[in-house]
Amino acid sequence: MSKETKLRIHNITAKAALKFGSEVWVLKKREEQCLEAAQMKFFRHLLGITKLDNEKNQCISQKTGAQNIVKEIKQYQKKCLQHVQRLDTNRLPKQALQYKPKGRRNIGRPRKKWRDQLHLEDQGTGNTSNIQEHDDDDNDDDEKEEKR
Repeated sequence: MSKETKLRIHNITAKAALKFGSEVWVLKKREEQCLEAAQMKFFRHLLGITKLDNEKNQCISQKTGAQNIVKEIKQYQKKCLQHVQRLDTNRLPKQALQYKPKGRRNIGRPRKKWRDQLHLEDQGTGNTSNIQEHDDDDNDDDEKEEKR
């Protein structure tokens, strides 16, 4: 089988399996590393390169011409967010995005939220979105709880 055919199979099957349900994932560093490792493992097998050959991951990515799976997932999440923001306010996904739970949080470090992940990425690029307004509301609530 040629390299192009194997890349098509990868795009249809393996990449789809890796990205399944990724629009709502909160990716941590460890999970990003696991996704990249799975992608590199496939590319190494596709090109017939072993780890003993000491080929860097960047060289392998250039040879295949494929984009990093984590970047694709983050782009997909942004598209999903933009789609949900365009929905009417009576639609369930939009309501879930705007939902603010009542009451106190559990003790300890707050869990990373999907909204926060996208907001932090937007800060790095200089983009602003409607998410920023919601995150500011969260910070106000946190400050009120700290004063108590």
